[in-house]
Amino acid sequence: MPARVKDLVVDAADHQGLADWWCAALGYERRRPLGYPPPPPEWPVAIHHPHDAGPVIWFVPVPEVGGGPSRVRFEVWGDTDELVALGATVVRLRDREKEWDVLADPEGNEFGVFTPRRPVLALGEGEAR
Repeated sequence: MPARVKDLVVDAADHQGLADWWCAALGYERRRPLGYPPPPPEWPVAIHHPHDAGPVIWFVPVPEVGGGPSRVRFEVWGDTDELVALGATVVRLRDREKEWDVLADPEGNEFGVFTPRRPVLALGEGEAR
């Protein structure tokens, strides 16, 4: 398995309103880092299931909906080389500004690939904390 779902990303003209609509439709809530004020309204909005029973969904403001290659795209934890070997093509490799690669599936749908995080061990599974 060269990848697993990290997030879903939706381009939206009214990202705030669309995030609220999907919260109501899915029983999700806005995700905010604990101890931080709400982000500025022009920033993307992340929503999640309160019990993490589904993927995080990001609503990203775009000036024109439908102008890009995809309106909804996957972001995955994965291995770029393995995904390319399966038939994906590289659109843009990570750099100092972006910490993820952008690939396209065989039909040209773009998706982000993030380096997998090391799994966190539960207490008693090898390392003292």
